[in-house]
Amino acid sequence: MSVTEGGADSAEHLAYEVIRRLWPLHRTVVRAMERELAGTGLTAGQHALLDALRTQGPRAVPELARTLELDRQPVQRWVNHAAELGLVEPAPNPAHRRSPLIRLTPEGSEVMNSLRRSEAAGLRRVLAGVPAAEVATTLRVLDRLGEEFRALAQDEPTSPAPAPPETSRTPQTPREPQTPSPPQKPRAARAPRTPKAPRAPREPHPTPAPHTGRHGA
Repeated sequence: MSVTEGGADSAEHLAYEVIRRLWPLHRTVVRAMERELAGTGLTAGQHALLDALRTQGPRAVPELARTLELDRQPVQRWVNHAAELGLVEPAPNPAHRRSPLIRLTPEGSEVMNSLRRSEAAGLRRVLAGVPAAEVATTLRVLDRLGEEFRALAQDEPTSPAPAPPETSRTPQTPREPQTPSPPQKPRAARAPRTPKAPRAPREPHPTPAPHTGRHGA
């Protein structure tokens, strides 16, 4: 198959078609998984958690979150629910005392092995007539796309482009100088007021003679 840039058979066009099909395929697989899990009390997300413990062994919650590429909070909720069902249990973590390892219980291992056998039978029906080599190629391509998009998501945002240089503005016409107003004449000084003559002091009233109690001489 030839690869021409931008054409219908180009690598980027085919990659777009793969990406467009991944989300509908994921939803279809989840619905099929939920039908398979009916009666177990598990969701598709919790099944993914238990499957990671089955294939990778005991893991701390932060490690499980990184494996599933999810935030820690939903993974912790799944662990708590699986523990309530008796499917997982905490174990001492030599590397971190406050972050115990999560491992499958014997009941959890039995549930996952039973689900695994049922899933394998379903996959054999789905992949009937598809060569194993094509499935292996699909797996390699998906792994490569996952690595590239994870690296793309971790790249730092590009710095904003520098602002374009300011264009020269048309010089404004200088204003005509204003004619200074003539100086005002100083006001004439007021003549000082003539001081008023001081008032003459009032004569004191005569002091009345003391009363002797006799009338006339």
